[in-house]
This record gives sequence, C-alpha cells and structure tokens, in this order.
Amino acid sequence: MENDENMIIETHPFPPFLPKGAKVLIMGTFPPGEHRWSMNFYYPNPINDYWRICGMLFLNDKNALYDEVKKCFREKECRELMEKHHIALNDTGREVRRLKGNASDKFLEIVKPVPLFDLLREIPECRTVATTGEKAADVIAQLTGTDRPKMGEMKETDDGLRIWRMPSTSRAYPMKIEKKAEYYAELFRSVGIL
Repeated sequence: MENDENMIIETHPFPPFLPKGAKVLIMGTFPPGEHRWSMNFYYPNPINDYWRICGMLFLNDKNALYDEVKKCFREKECRELMEKHHIALNDTGREVRRLKGNASDKFLEIVKPVPLFDLLREIPECRTVATTGEKAADVIAQLTGTDRPKMGEMKETDDGLRIWRMPSTSRAYPMKIEKKAEYYAELFRSVGIL
C-alpha cells in the first residue's frame, strides 16, 4: 500500500443539498468514484438502494426514479422528491482518501469531516440527522460527542438533535431492500414526512 501522505485526497464532488424547510438530513460517507455514477447527485451508483427505498416509500414503486432504458436514476425527479418531502442530503466526509481505490467505507479514510453544525444552521427546521451506514454513524457520533446508535435506533444530544443510524443503502450490505425500507419508513414517520 502507498504511503498515506502520497495518496490522493478527494474533495466531495457535490454541494450540500439543503432544501428549504428540511426536516431530516440524510448522511452517507462519500460517493463512489465517478465511473460508478449514473447522475451528478447523491447516491449516484445505479446499484445503490437509496432511491429505490425512496421510490417504495413515497411513490409505491421501487423503480419509479430509475430509467431502465438509460440505466440511470432520474436526477431531476430525485431532487424534486427530496424537496417535496423536506429531506436534505450530504455526506460525512468532506475530504477523503481511498485506501484501496474503491467505494468501500472499510477502506475510506476521512481526512476532513463535514462541518455538520454549519450545515444545520442553514436548515434551522432540521433537528434530525440520519446516517446511512456504520462509518457515517461513527463520524456523526464523533462530531456530536454522542455514542453511535444501534441500527434503527436514535440518540439525542443535550440540545435536542436526534441522531438516527440507518442500514447502509449499498447492495454490499446484506439486508433485503424491503427490510431496509422498514427502517427508513420509521425514520420518516418520526419527522412527520411519511
């Protein structure tokens, strides 16, 4: 393995998505390499389940946001759905190193975490942060000085910020999409958007 100092530091490619009136901030770790993208927006990998889960929960069709012909997610519709349901998106890594050159959280070093509290100031109605995976949960626990919640559970900070830990939406995470959707449904119900 290369010396860490010689490895490329990547800066997050997408700006934070912070729609007006956001009630929940969904946070993964970092996007995969650009060669895996099907759009220039969060959860761009066509085999990631995030947009399928949203399709199931909000549109009653897990493929509602996916274009089967072009093999990509419909970015405009994804953005509109998040705006309509007051869901903000960002990742916990602002700058990272890929230790093995892939998207696996296991081999992702967070060089600079997201400025979480700066983001939350931009969406003052948002008092809920939900992480999509263990590494993202670890970063948020560190930033907020809380313990990492167990899967599907929530911890609350002294100032009332609710931090949920959701299952990873990566297909590498061994859980059926229907079960993942149950966890996300509980989260969205807790903030009144489902």
